Amino acid sequence: MENIKIPVEKNKDYEMNIESLGAGGEGVGRIQGFAVFVEGALPGERILVKIVKVTKSYAYGKLLHIIQKSPDRVEPQCPYFKGCGGCQLQHLSYEGQLKYKTRLVKDALERIGHLDNVKILPAIGMDEPWRYRNKAQFPVGLIKGKLAIGLYAARSHNLIDINDCPIQHGINEKVIHLVHRFIQTYNIPVYDESVHKGIIRHVVIKVGFKSNQLMVIIVTNGELPRKKELVSILREGLPSITSIIQNYQTERTNVILGNKNVTLWGSDYIMDAIGDLKFKISPLSFFQVNPVQTEKLYAKALEYAALTGKETVIDAYCGIGTISLFLARKAAKVYGVEVVPQAIEDAKENARINGITNAEFLTGESEVIIPRLSRLGVKADVVVVDPPRKGCDEKLLDTIAEMAPERMVYVSCNPATLARDLMYMVEKGYQVNEVQPVDMFPQGYHVECVIGMQRKDT
Repeated sequence: MENIKIPVEKNKDYEMNIESLGAGGEGVGRIQGFAVFVEGALPGERILVKIVKVTKSYAYGKLLHIIQKSPDRVEPQCPYFKGCGGCQLQHLSYEGQLKYKTRLVKDALERIGHLDNVKILPAIGMDEPWRYRNKAQFPVGLIKGKLAIGLYAARSHNLIDINDCPIQHGINEKVIHLVHRFIQTYNIPVYDESVHKGIIRHVVIKVGFKSNQLMVIIVTNGELPRKKELVSILREGLPSITSIIQNYQTERTNVILGNKNVTLWGSDYIMDAIGDLKFKISPLSFFQVNPVQTEKLYAKALEYAALTGKETVIDAYCGIGTISLFLARKAAKVYGVEVVPQAIEDAKENARINGITNAEFLTGESEVIIPRLSRLGVKADVVVVDPPRKGCDEKLLDTIAEMAPERMVYVSCNPATLARDLMYMVEKGYQVNEVQPVDMFPQGYHVECVIGMQRKDT
């Protein structure tokens, strides 16, 4: 095989043009046809770059200087933007972010799914793309021997001490300040992941945007001393606090929350609403982090489900029943399926809270539960899936195809696995009617989508 000469060398500087943005928000350009990825660069820019890594097919470069700026470049609002790993696109105008996310979905469907003629609508954005997150997770540690509560730098566990994050709810700054005071006042050991020692690992904050209820979770590597003093400090500094939880995570792992929770004060959960439906949110509950955009996402899912009140619907990966309960108000019967037992218990409770009696929730893997429903004579007219980033299990897609619902609604947080799964369902006899990207994560590169599909023979 002929050796292809790579036109760049590590630690050398080059001028180049940026042509597009990659899947992680990095600038992509070419030097003599050879792809170079540059974090912080934008399409339309000419830059000076230092090559920091070279592989056989591409290289990574460090942005040294912008020779010609993109008209879409803006000044980041956050002083920690360049070092923090929480956001990737604060330097890109919000209009530019929405165009990028629409194109990201289109490129994935064409390149991975070979779906060239699909109707893809422009991404739905926010009027105010800041302070939108209702959940925050702040690691706790030491920086040169000094207490730090903040966020990790990009692609690392190097802690950055952060006072405030502009995409998070404003109450978080006050919570961090109070926990900081508690740790210092009572000399509480903080966690060191390199030796798996210390007590406080993370501070997790959940806020109800409509209810204004607040849950503070202290994640610990074992028993927490001075619990009464912690409760006193938080209650005094946060008059609106609803719930103070200690979560035990004693494993040597990157998973933030353990399975054991103890309520130190207040309620075991907080309440919030999406539209006019109320939801109970416990420490381990999954709840969409952007409640404003969630309403838009679910409205589109309902539109694509096209319910008349006569249909039977199956909601795979139903979580705590958020989409299921929206569907139940328009359908004859909804079956929600979820593998996490606690989520199913929450879903049942959320149905009770909202007075919804035509939703039934079942614990187990969808590819096991759905065939069981079929054998019991359940025939789904519509199937809704909202899988994790890895997409749907192939067995589940086979199960759905065998059940042959007239319509399918796919909610996705990963364009690549979405494209793979859509291609599979097209081969199984479905057509993609429409794709609606929704910007659930302004200032970051992630994008959510909702897709309407229909069986071709209908």
